[in-house]
Amino acid sequence: MNERIRELAEQAKFQLDQDIKDGKKDWKNTPQSYDEMVQVKFAELIVSECVMLCDKVYEQNDNVKIQAGATFCREDIKKHFGVEE
Repeated sequence: MNERIRELAEQAKFQLDQDIKDGKKDWKNTPQSYDEMVQVKFAELIVSECVMLCDKVYEQNDNVKIQAGATFCREDIKKHFGVEE
């Protein structure tokens, strides 16, 4: 497994634990198990990372076509996974 994937998996658990600790998530009153909530958080982090990479391509290129492609890619990823700003 890629090191970045490992980092995101650890980050998912850490962020969920922090959300629970801060009262942002009450996992005892959700139909999902704790493990399922960690998996959802992990998936959200992966999608965010993909969107961030599209933004990076946009920012690092002056070519209008590449920027347009990066923008379309970013928006398609968000739409596909139902990400709202």
